[in-house]
Order: sequence, then C-alpha cells, then structure tokens
Amino acid sequence: MNVITGPVKQAGALFAMTLDILVALPKRPFQTKEFIQQCWFIASVTIVPTALVSIPFGAVIALQLGTLTRQLGAQSFTGAASVLAVVREASPIVTALLVAGAGGSAICADLGSRKIRDEIDAMEVLGISPIQRLVVPRVLACMLVAVLLNGLVSVVGVAGGYFFNVIIQGGTPGAYLASFTALAQLADLWTSEIKALLFGAVAAIVASYKGLTAGGGPKGVGDAVNQAVVITFMLLFVINFVVSAIYFQIVPQKV
Repeated sequence: MNVITGPVKQAGALFAMTLDILVALPKRPFQTKEFIQQCWFIASVTIVPTALVSIPFGAVIALQLGTLTRQLGAQSFTGAASVLAVVREASPIVTALLVAGAGGSAICADLGSRKIRDEIDAMEVLGISPIQRLVVPRVLACMLVAVLLNGLVSVVGVAGGYFFNVIIQGGTPGAYLASFTALAQLADLWTSEIKALLFGAVAAIVASYKGLTAGGGPKGVGDAVNQAVVITFMLLFVINFVVSAIYFQIVPQKV
C-alpha cells in the first residue's frame, strides 16, 4: 500500500505547499535582498550552459529541417520552420532543463542542508515563515531567470540555425530571413515565454518542497536533490504537452 499511498501523499503535500506559496506571495515584508541574490545566483549557474546547449539545438533543428525541406522542394520555408521549432518547443525545454538541473538542484541542496541543521525548525520556533522568507524569493527568481533565459535561447538557437543552414548547407540568407513570418507569429513567442514562466515556477516549487522535507543527514539531502530533478523533468514534459495542446486549440495557425 505504501507504493500507492506514498506518491499520493507527496503529491498532496506538494500541492498544499504550492497553495501556501500563493498565499505568501502578497504578504509583506517582501525579501528583496534574498530575491536579488537568488536571481544572480541562478543566472550565474545557468546562463553559460544554456547558451552553449542552445547552439547545438538550433544547429540540429536547422540541419534536419534543411534536409527535409530540400527533399520536399520547399527550401524557402526552412527559416520559418526553424524559428517555429526553436521558439515554440526547443527554447522553453532547454531553459527548463537547465533551470531545473542547475538552479533547482542548488535550491534543493541549500534548503535541505538548512533542514538537517535544524535551521528551518528554529525559524518556525521564532515565528518566521520559511515559505515567505526562503521559498517565495526563490520561486520568483526562478520564474524571472527562466523567462530571460528563454529569450536568450531563442536568439542563440535561431542564430545557430541560420549559420548552419546558410554556411553548412548552402541556403540562401535572404530566403531564410524573409520566411520568418511565413508560419511564425507573435503568439508563438508569448506561448514560449509562458511555458518558461511555468517551468521556472515548477522547478523552484519542487526543489523547495524536496529540500524542506529532506531528512537522514547529508545522504538524505543528496537523495532529495536527485528526486527533485527527476520529478521536475517529468512534470515539465507533462506541462509542455498540456500548454501546447491548449495553444493549438485557442490560437489559429497560419497556413
């Protein structure tokens, strides 16, 4: 029975913590210093890996689509298809994986180490809410950094796709750039940013939950970090599917 009830209890506790975070968001005082420090820290550990990962993502998409469009005789649409693939899907996924893998694991390890040193219990005894003091700034910082990194990945991915399509495959620069608006639209960018915002929130909430519930000493903190990353990755792909499905139902596509 524990195999069934355990995950259900954890899902309920995670949902309850999400509600606590929403309740604590408008409360004052807001931890501005903690928020700025977390933004800087998360950005510092994710910006370089994200930029480096986005280059091969854009290159692979450009190479695959360039070959496919050439086979179909629609090489002039390579730019439009590359932009759609990078901005709508690849960019938020890359951002989510890096934010969850680097930023989320750091958040979980930090809060988990505080938990096993009884700092969290001491804060509660003093009447200080760990949710408002520690979790809320980290969640907002993850959301902000994820949105900004998503824009970086979009730019770098599209630029990498342009380089590999034009330089490697001998595509036409003018056709690549002119076809950007053939299939893509502004709603694609907004959807991508919304995905990144949700992904950043999920990564921070899951990491904070696993960190605050860690136990069993340093080994327990390490296990909590691993569990947080795995759970976040699973939730990210589910959320990505749901948001994409809603988007295609609401926003009419160009033809």
